[in-house]
Amino acid sequence: MHTLKTSSIRLDSIDIFRAFTMFLMIFVNDLWSLKDVPKWLEHSEAAADDMGLSDVVFPAFLFIVGLSIPFAVANRKSKGDDTKTLLIHIVERSFALLIMGIFIVNYENIVPEGMIINKYVWEILMVLAFFLIWNVYPDNPDKKLLFQALKVLGYLLLAGLAAIYKGGNAANPSWMETHWYGILGLIGWSYLICAAAYVFCQDNLIRVVAVWVFLLLFNLSDFAGMLQILDGIKDYIWIVGSGSMPAFTMAGVVASVIYIHYSKSEKSNIFPVILVILAVLSLLYGFGTRPYWGISKIRATPAWVGICSGISFLAFSFFFWLTDLKKIKNWALPLKPAGTATLTCYLIPYIWYAVITLAGISLPLFLRTGVIGLLKSLTFSLLVILLTGLINKLGVKLKI
Repeated sequence: MHTLKTSSIRLDSIDIFRAFTMFLMIFVNDLWSLKDVPKWLEHSEAAADDMGLSDVVFPAFLFIVGLSIPFAVANRKSKGDDTKTLLIHIVERSFALLIMGIFIVNYENIVPEGMIINKYVWEILMVLAFFLIWNVYPDNPDKKLLFQALKVLGYLLLAGLAAIYKGGNAANPSWMETHWYGILGLIGWSYLICAAAYVFCQDNLIRVVAVWVFLLLFNLSDFAGMLQILDGIKDYIWIVGSGSMPAFTMAGVVASVIYIHYSKSEKSNIFPVILVILAVLSLLYGFGTRPYWGISKIRATPAWVGICSGISFLAFSFFFWLTDLKKIKNWALPLKPAGTATLTCYLIPYIWYAVITLAGISLPLFLRTGVIGLLKSLTFSLLVILLTGLINKLGVKLKI
């Protein structure tokens, strides 16, 4: 019987799921610019026992990060990386995400009155520095020195932006702080934990499931008050989101490891059914814990973790069935850049919002209200993705 090596497996469903999720992320991130947005699309309040579409998108993205880990690790191993090299690479990627996340979240806490440059100019320069540092430069020996100089320039630019930063409040300005690490920072921590765990667990299904269950139980135990003994170290060392964020990512790792096992036995048709079973179990866990602490993204409750994990398993099952089994994938071609140049796609809106604010550009209210406003944000999301594809062709693409 012919079997596949992990490094040779390529699932179109992962890239398409990532692209579709990125499309939704840009869309929900643009809802702030609209009026009369339906409540079911927005983030729910921290105290509410509720969940909107905006509360589901980020967990789905963390799940996709986990889906990619086994294949990425196998690919690097096929190129000769040993365990030490793999762990160094994981730490470097995590550090890059943390740096970007911390800068972005501090931008959101800038005190404009205390800055020597405009807040939005600071934002544009920040994103420019990210592109200079983490752009994929061509493999051209004649320009190697130039590309290294551009990277150094990016780091110097970030250092300069940090030096002039003022946050907090006008009466008592402060320097940069970690705050909540930002979206990219949370991805960085989750990736670090789960990728390192996978390197040691490999494709041992029992071990990766054990790590996933541990993270779920850690989150549950925190809400049940069973981790109060650790309060003394909580400010110094803790699992981000009390285990919730890496739990989403580890769920994705579990899904991919299951697929790898079934692909080797040529029974991948069973895989979507297993995903549905995992989805049902996750949803039962989520709705079963809801009466105790409610559903809340802000508080990262066990119900939110379970329900969003269930939705992610179901979504991936659908995309796998549609694209990898039925081979129906051409519909996703316009979204392709969001699945292959995701970081580039995520950062472009930061430049756009800063530029239009500096230029004093604003759409008429009727184009930002109700159904018309939603269509505007959907169009904006698609245009960002198409722009990402265009600048990729020009040689601009971030990779960490």
